[in-house]
Amino acid sequence: MTLLVQKFGGTSVGNIERIKAVAKRIALCKEAGHELVVVVSAMGNSTDELTNLALSVSKTPPSREMDMLLSTGEQVTISLLSIALNELGISATSMTGSQVGIITESAHGKARILEIKTDRIKELLKNGHVVVVAGFQGTTLGTSKTAEITTLGRGGSDTSAIALATALKADSCEIYTDVPGVLTTDPRKVADAQLMTTVTCDEMLELASLGAAVLHPRAVEIARNYGIPLVVRSSWDNQPGTTLTSKEKRSLGKEGLELSKPVNSIELLEKQSVIGLSHIPDQPGIAADLFETLSEGGINVDLIIQSTHQGNSNDITFTIAEEDLKRTKLLCQKLIQRLGGNLTIQEKMSKLSIRGAGIMGRPGIAAKFFDTLSKSGINLRLIATSEVKVSCVINAKSGNKGLRYVSEAFDLKDKQIKINPTNICNGEPEVRGVALDPNQVQLSVINIPDIPGSAAILCQSFADEGICLHTIVQSERKYESNGKIISFTMNKDDRKNADDILIPLLKVWPQAYLEDGKAIARISAVGAGMPVSIGTAGRMFRALANANINILMIATSEIRTTCIVAENDGIKALKEVHKFFKLASK
Repeated sequence: MTLLVQKFGGTSVGNIERIKAVAKRIALCKEAGHELVVVVSAMGNSTDELTNLALSVSKTPPSREMDMLLSTGEQVTISLLSIALNELGISATSMTGSQVGIITESAHGKARILEIKTDRIKELLKNGHVVVVAGFQGTTLGTSKTAEITTLGRGGSDTSAIALATALKADSCEIYTDVPGVLTTDPRKVADAQLMTTVTCDEMLELASLGAAVLHPRAVEIARNYGIPLVVRSSWDNQPGTTLTSKEKRSLGKEGLELSKPVNSIELLEKQSVIGLSHIPDQPGIAADLFETLSEGGINVDLIIQSTHQGNSNDITFTIAEEDLKRTKLLCQKLIQRLGGNLTIQEKMSKLSIRGAGIMGRPGIAAKFFDTLSKSGINLRLIATSEVKVSCVINAKSGNKGLRYVSEAFDLKDKQIKINPTNICNGEPEVRGVALDPNQVQLSVINIPDIPGSAAILCQSFADEGICLHTIVQSERKYESNGKIISFTMNKDDRKNADDILIPLLKVWPQAYLEDGKAIARISAVGAGMPVSIGTAGRMFRALANANINILMIATSEIRTTCIVAENDGIKALKEVHKFFKLASK
């Protein structure tokens, strides 16, 4: 007998007719011989309506009372769905997060799941019941050691479902929604977006962190970490949808279901060179020309960094294997002769990277990585970040020391330490999907002292306030007093708090100053086949150049290439990149 956990979102249970339709679907699945745990969200826009009610009473309602209020939405749905199932002759029992045994942290509004006590739910399943669970909620012991209702934050029902599937060791977790599965991009912006039949959890984490709303990143983290098959399907038909795959399969640890170590490996890539092109023209097509030239020369580029520009000039820095240095130098010199600018080369470098699920969603992880390196006296030459990987380029002589200190800091074992890993591609495409995030602002701190610890201090200051920095780039251009620049993007809503964090820092760095960027949008291409595909970034840059879209900032990671463009070019950029990589439905 197959145990399935199924989750139905707010639109799927938005009214009585839809609840009845969902009940019929569940009944057919039960009659086919499956054991079923069903997780549901609040009906339609109930959560927004409840939030608005609270805000009509107070602009700053207490977080505990908000959890008490918002948790009622799912309770309505579980009762109605259980009634509908019983009406169809299917024994069903509704349970709140507390009743089902979902134990969380004591963090109202954003609690993470520690464990799920499954005895009661297993007993109901044994007796043939469909168990209908309120998503988005759990329970914790408050300061008085009495039970308190908690909620998991937006997208929490996805998290509830995959967490239950993990705790119950279910055969599969199925997320039912109002779209046919995970699409190559947002169909509201690109009409010919096509369905992905499969996508890796790492790819989905990147896409989810970039604004793909079909799955919450925390749910994908759990699926990735514990290897639970996760399927996204439409509530309105019987098509197979999209299956998420994961190479991980860890067991539940003592630290908590959602609090397992976010960093699960470290990599040292040796014999790297850093190539810098500075003071080159800041205009569409320059990055495309450069990386197409390198691609035609058979050069596989790793990290690519483009930070903010000065006047009409820009800088692009990238890393290559030392064995490709001679050819790369010749190709870049020819380009410099044609375009103008300067060429710099740093040999004997290494790239040190940490990997894991949702690294940038936990603001303290990158800061801890940088701080560990600075305390060991290692200066960072370049920084590049993504949702699943944070990389630093350092001097080769510091590589093994950095590897040792960071491994100890994150308590990594020998099997989690990888030196000069080989990229393996199992036939995944170089670009699986494209995402647009218009909810970003760009800031730069210019003329930061070029000494160990500067990046760590900056990132830790934001982490202490719970603010996630998304794209973080440290460039090679030198400013007054030999200072450097760190540029980053964050959510627009967090910008108002940034000054309170940065002004005290700028007093410590009196020669540094803050610069706001233009109104921006973040366009990213994601694909697990990117590491073994020469020239992917160049092709993305060419797609933007063909549309006369200038790139304000570039940051790449292993399976993601991100370009920051002007806000009013965002949707156009999304359509052009999606079309260029032939992702449109046939």
